[in-house]
Amino acid sequence: MTATATTDYFGLTIPFMHFIGLVPESIAPAYARTTLPWRQDLTNSRGDVHGGTLMSILDFTLSAAARGSADATEGMATIDMNTTFLSPGTGDLVIEARCLRRGASIAFCEGDVRRADGELVARATATFKIIRRRPGGD
Repeated sequence: MTATATTDYFGLTIPFMHFIGLVPESIAPAYARTTLPWRQDLTNSRGDVHGGTLMSILDFTLSAAARGSADATEGMATIDMNTTFLSPGTGDLVIEARCLRRGASIAFCEGDVRRADGELVARATATFKIIRRRPGGD
């Protein structure tokens, strides 16, 4: 039996982010910040946070910056994401993302993962399709 996800991710329930322990901290127009407390079960064979985990937390935080508010009637579908890994993800991590440009249907974002000491761990850029949920739609 699994626990029910209860974390509020800026107006959304996202079981996977809850499962890995991502903590939503702040959201503002074109900006989002989250943190990931270090856990051994999120690491690779060297004890660093796994690259797949880093990409997942970047994907969510960048998409939150694209939404820019707690408007749960909008969704983001990742079209493209490019991630560069610069140093090991050790200890607790801080993720900050910015929406660089948002049009009627596409948003362009960038973001960073940093260790608590400020060292840059990973940087990503992403493009999102903005999905507006329609009343009575899917």
